Amino acid sequence: MKLLRELKGVGDKTEKLLEKAGLATVQDLLCYYPRRYEEYAPPVRIRDVREGEMVTIQARVSSGVSVNAKGRIPVTSATLQDDSGTITAAWFRSAYLRNILKRGSLFLFRGVCVRRGKTLQLQHPEVFLPEKYREVNLSLQPVYRLTAGLSNKTVQRLVRNALNEKVREPDPLPPEIRERYGLCDESFAEETIHFPKDKEQLIIARSRLVFDEFLLFILSLQHLKENAGTSRNAFPMKKVWTTERVIEELPYTLTSAQQNVWHQIERDLTGIPLTSRLIQGDVGSGKTILAFLAMILAAENGWQSALMVPTEVLSHQHYESLCALLSENGLEHFCPVLLTGSQTAKEKKEICEKIRSGEALMIIGTHALIQEKVRYKNLALAITDEQHRFGVKQRQMLSGGEDIPHVLVMSATPIPRTLAIILFGDLDISVLDEKPKNRLPIKNCVVGTHWRANAWNFIKNQTEAGRQAYVICPMVEESSEIEAENVTDYTERLQKALPENITVSALHGRMPAREKNRIMNAFASGEIDVLVSTTVIEVGVNVPNATVMMVENAERFGLAQLHQLRGRVGRGEHQSYCIFMQGNEDEETRKRLEILNSSNDGFFIAGEDLRLRGPGDLFGIRQSGVLEFGLADIYQDAGILQQASEAAREILTLDPELALPQNLPLQKRLTLYMEGNLKKLTI
Repeated sequence: MKLLRELKGVGDKTEKLLEKAGLATVQDLLCYYPRRYEEYAPPVRIRDVREGEMVTIQARVSSGVSVNAKGRIPVTSATLQDDSGTITAAWFRSAYLRNILKRGSLFLFRGVCVRRGKTLQLQHPEVFLPEKYREVNLSLQPVYRLTAGLSNKTVQRLVRNALNEKVREPDPLPPEIRERYGLCDESFAEETIHFPKDKEQLIIARSRLVFDEFLLFILSLQHLKENAGTSRNAFPMKKVWTTERVIEELPYTLTSAQQNVWHQIERDLTGIPLTSRLIQGDVGSGKTILAFLAMILAAENGWQSALMVPTEVLSHQHYESLCALLSENGLEHFCPVLLTGSQTAKEKKEICEKIRSGEALMIIGTHALIQEKVRYKNLALAITDEQHRFGVKQRQMLSGGEDIPHVLVMSATPIPRTLAIILFGDLDISVLDEKPKNRLPIKNCVVGTHWRANAWNFIKNQTEAGRQAYVICPMVEESSEIEAENVTDYTERLQKALPENITVSALHGRMPAREKNRIMNAFASGEIDVLVSTTVIEVGVNVPNATVMMVENAERFGLAQLHQLRGRVGRGEHQSYCIFMQGNEDEETRKRLEILNSSNDGFFIAGEDLRLRGPGDLFGIRQSGVLEFGLADIYQDAGILQQASEAAREILTLDPELALPQNLPLQKRLTLYMEGNLKKLTI
């Protein structure tokens, strides 16, 4: 594959900046899809401006420009006027505009309209001379995720160079498939996803690329399933009484759903064929204890098992829980170990030796479990928690070695069964559809921002009663482009609003891993009372003492993701509460959020989300974190997912090896995908 340093316009400095963004090849760059598009619509009159909208107005500066430097961020402001009315505009850190925006001068201003008291204001609008705006009018301009030092214009320029220099290969989709599903050519889609002429073309291009992502994913799953089907079961097991004794000694009774699924797992592991099973259970339905029981069954038969989880904090918690369970049942001789990326080289070496020798029969860890240095003696069972965060290739790597182990996958992502059957086509599916009886249902409410002071007071009362709370914001820091709450400023405001004896801390994905772990551990141990965070805690730790989940700008999240966030509370004996703060006054948004208000059932919510969103809104809400697609969203693009599934079935029925001439380009693309060389970066 062509490296980025070979691309025109990429020098040493730019190459390093692109590396920080995770880009190494030209193909990586072409798959670095815009996270959104700036739409340059015709200007509207000031009297027609509406709150929350991105608008362009053509107006004269009717006042002198003032700069208020009292706050943390200097604010430049001016009054704008056309023949229909006036409106104020404000810019952050833009004192230079004083020399440009002269009273009486005519410009076009493009920005988000927000409410400030009783009046509306354009927030940090772009400023154009009339002739310059004509150049971009009616166009869509790509906006990319950036790292420090990398500008949007640089990425745009390099993408254009990459498209110009790319050698066109045969389209991997057979013509009849493209025709049947109304899909455009790959070359058109590749160019248009970056530089669309209009919304219609963008929708056409995106549909093709989403179809490709789903098709390659489904074909790779089918490949895994066929390999597993032909692989011998090198790890015969027998049922053991130990698991029954452990179940009897638990301080609670397994639900009927847990008992049924455990018997399915036990039957799998003690059967003749090699098996792979998905345990799909709502948040808090009790999947982890089933994983521990499966690990005990494997250990009693003399085999190793490994449990891989998405975060280091969660791996520590699972390890401590497993050690406690083994200790209570006199099973410490199974020698459980924990392997994570932050351990010292000496610690890793000692643990890897225990794994290699077979002394450690139970291994828990993060991605460190699939590093090349880790060698298992007899890994019979590979378990992944929230496997959609690992992907097909990583799951293969955990199954490494000559003898493929049984695979057990746990997921709390509420995916409707019709879609789950497609997405987890290489797995048998079990569903935990019952909550433990000792869990109190979470009490929910959907409120407007006017209720925020009440919510903070409620959090104060809960923390003073000894409980803890989460507050989720959609952004890490303030943005001039998006009107939404951010972790940085919100933490400061909450610290001032709550009494000094209440500890408020911030957490977000840009922090170093060690710092994130420190903060999550401090919250889990009760040192932090209120944690203000982004969705980085979506797959977090079990903190039974946390009783409040407050989500700011709830309208910016998908229902399934909001339900996942809600699952961080309601895990202990105390009554828990979830407050969804709606940041706009849109009635359709309120109806959507009311589904969460009326139900705690993740699968019902996922189904309603799917029904409400239908074929999808191109500029709608993404369900971030679900599977590893770059553009595709399983809820928004459910129809395309089903089409790709039909196409995969048809192609493989006629040509299982993809060996026919018309399928050779697809075979080549699938090989690259399976080897991990087709990068899909989440937008």
